[in-house]
Amino acid sequence: MFLWHLPDDVLYHILSYLDRKTLSRLSQVSKAIFHVVSRDIVWKRMAKDMLNTGITPNGTDLYPHILLKERVKRSLNWCAGVCKRDTPLKWKTKLLPWLQLDGDTLYLSQAADIRAYRLQQNCRRIQRKPVQIYSGHQADVCRFVLTDSHLISGGSDGKILVHSRRSHTSMQLSGHNQEINCIDSKDGLIVSGSRDQTTQIWSLASCCPKGVIPLYDRVWSVAINPALSSFVTGTACCENSTPLLVWDVERLECVCSLGSEFRRGAGVLDMVFETPFHLLTCGYDTFIRLWDLRLSPQKYVMEWEEPHDSALYCIQTDGNHMIASGSSYYGVVRLWDKRRTECLQDYSLWSFSPCGAVTEKGQIKEISMYPPDLSKWDVRNH
Repeated sequence: MFLWHLPDDVLYHILSYLDRKTLSRLSQVSKAIFHVVSRDIVWKRMAKDMLNTGITPNGTDLYPHILLKERVKRSLNWCAGVCKRDTPLKWKTKLLPWLQLDGDTLYLSQAADIRAYRLQQNCRRIQRKPVQIYSGHQADVCRFVLTDSHLISGGSDGKILVHSRRSHTSMQLSGHNQEINCIDSKDGLIVSGSRDQTTQIWSLASCCPKGVIPLYDRVWSVAINPALSSFVTGTACCENSTPLLVWDVERLECVCSLGSEFRRGAGVLDMVFETPFHLLTCGYDTFIRLWDLRLSPQKYVMEWEEPHDSALYCIQTDGNHMIASGSSYYGVVRLWDKRRTECLQDYSLWSFSPCGAVTEKGQIKEISMYPPDLSKWDVRNH
């Protein structure tokens, strides 16, 4: 019996154990074999262990419209640093923008406005003219977050603006008396942190805060647990207390603190939940840390150190093995494989790119993680 006479599911299972070079050679035998080898099911096992392929640990495919075979190829380019650099947007004024990618639209803060730019799928360029401008702040936008129905922003004027992405209406939330450094929102719940040393909890159904938590330290970062049962705050660590606190959403009481060895001034500048139990943090102490909320809160699970001893302003993850971080000096974005202790690749940015926002000192203030076909450093054909 020829191999190709086997039932499809048996054939695909056998092929899934071959390495990429063998599969590539096998696909050159004939057109029929090429189509068989190109099936996603053949590459799924391999893609699950690679960077930024869109396959989560539980097997979910985040980008089913892109062939897994192509995503494996681009993942290899990510790891090898083989890419082509481009600068899709430029402006003369020195700004400190925040950004977020949602599908084929890039949301970018510029001074007091947030602009939405459409990504052109054919040429992978960004349209110069924004398709939507969200305004209303009297000062610069400090941070914003996207949900399915709303764009929620916090400004240095101490105001929170809730913009509807469908009806183009907006609502103002007033509660903080100084600039809002961080904001997060999930399923109608909003958590904000400010320089006024408070964290406030809001609902989309009300203009008044549900609760105000005094932290007696500047609040740099917040993150809502995907399970909506808790949220985490990160402070400047200028007082004699740990900067990482976990809070119960309903009772607004501190559940626990994370870590016990933070030195004074080791503020937490950014954090992101990978799962309801796994939290990534970074900040002034130059470390990326992974916390498992099911284990002892006093000890992190893993950590990665910025090699140039620079403060880490932002992190992002693909939810699997890949982490991207932005450091304060020289405008460096670093690519990490969580299975390794050393940095995998680094990219210096001296102008704006949709993978990071850079100041005149080269400080990267935010990173947006891309699906493999929307990379700033184009890894498709190199």
